[in-house]
Amino acid sequence: MAAKKSTSKKTAKKITTKKATAKKAVKKPAAQSMKSFIGARVPDLVLPATGGSNVRLRDLMGKKVVLYFYPKDMTPGCTIEGHDFTRLKPQFEAANTIVYGISRDSLDSHEKFKSKECYAIDLLSDADEKMCKAFDVVKMKNMYGKKVRGIERSTFVVDESGQIVKEWRGVKVEGHAEEVLKFVGGN
Repeated sequence: MAAKKSTSKKTAKKITTKKATAKKAVKKPAAQSMKSFIGARVPDLVLPATGGSNVRLRDLMGKKVVLYFYPKDMTPGCTIEGHDFTRLKPQFEAANTIVYGISRDSLDSHEKFKSKECYAIDLLSDADEKMCKAFDVVKMKNMYGKKVRGIERSTFVVDESGQIVKEWRGVKVEGHAEEVLKFVGGN
């Protein structure tokens, strides 16, 4: 009988230790690998744009630039975001600001998307992920229970001197374009 009590005490002690360890693990904050880009110079990259041009961000000095990264052409949230920025394009222009949407989709896909949705803003194709990597917007995401690499919806504002002055990560589409416009000084 004494042997059984000793064994059950050991088992109880192991269970208690496992519970305590599990509680400690839950309380630890997740490591943040995301760094801020505020204050950094815009990367000197060239991307193909809708309309048959190439855009070099450093060539846009003298104007503010909004770069909004979105996951995929022809998807609901991305479509709404493009419409919001298009609707506000005159106010952005009045605030000396150019807006570009960026995703990993091909230029052909961007041309179809822009034409179908009648966007007044240009879309930049980052098929080789140069810009996405430079701005650290490609993350592991959950899609239907599977882990996939995808763009985290993010927006950056570059000032007239080529310095990043504002960033938004994990953007929710509703009201975002208006928030960006307010930041750049549009009414």
